[in-house]
Amino acid sequence: MSQRRQARFATATLLYFQHKLWRPGLSFRPTRSELFAGTYILGCTNGLAAKMIASVHLSGWVDAAVGSFDISAIVLVACFTGVSLVLVDKTGIIRAADLAVVIVLLFAIALPIGAMSWLAVTILSVYVLLFTETTDLQRRGAIVFLAATVPMLWSRLIFDLFASFILGADAWLVGWMLGTQRNGNLVEFADHSGTLAIFPPCSSLANVSLAFLCWITISESVRHRWSPQDILWCLLACFSVVTVNVIRISLMGLSSAHYRMLHTPLAEIAANFVILASIVTISLLGLKRETLIRA
Repeated sequence: MSQRRQARFATATLLYFQHKLWRPGLSFRPTRSELFAGTYILGCTNGLAAKMIASVHLSGWVDAAVGSFDISAIVLVACFTGVSLVLVDKTGIIRAADLAVVIVLLFAIALPIGAMSWLAVTILSVYVLLFTETTDLQRRGAIVFLAATVPMLWSRLIFDLFASFILGADAWLVGWMLGTQRNGNLVEFADHSGTLAIFPPCSSLANVSLAFLCWITISESVRHRWSPQDILWCLLACFSVVTVNVIRISLMGLSSAHYRMLHTPLAEIAANFVILASIVTISLLGLKRETLIRA
């Protein structure tokens, strides 16, 4: 049922753009920027819609809405920023190769599979960066979109390949904090009343990729020039994410009572807010010169 809804949504979106842009009797010649921006919008819209549908199917409308449909605000801001950067300079004539690539990608986007939409966004970003002559703003927009595919697609694939190692690392950190034994993704409660299981939604990897995306989005939007210090600031943002996540799980691991109290949607929202605030704060501090100039 969810795939059918997603397919109908993608088809309706394509028909909408066709109706708006290709009316009979009107001479409409989109620029390369508008062609790329339209494809990015379709890819991100369909990919985000698939995420929302999956969240509703899994948790129901109320819990999905409370959890922002499992979509981070950083991803939404990144998509908006990417489109804005690509559309600022509306120049460039569409070449045959551009049109061919976009047509192929539209077929991938129209499929009722969210991952295919983000794969299309990835391919378009690589094409814009490596195989076209673009302006600086278009290049920056493509970089932001490429970074947005990391938490939405590539980090999930990496997790599927190395799930046992990643969950084991989180469990080791939590066990070290609690001073208890761990076995795989299982950690003993601090009061020895039972064990705590760390599952994929509790992993730090997803939020680490969001820290990377936040840094890229802010740095590209303020035209930041890269330097070796950027690596340290980006690593610091990722470290803050891991720290907050490990502390949250460790608090749940104090006892079964703490687990029941903190393993709630409200507590998850609070933790996500702290993670978001730390990521944005560290990114702004690392880019304070550019942000002050832009302000």
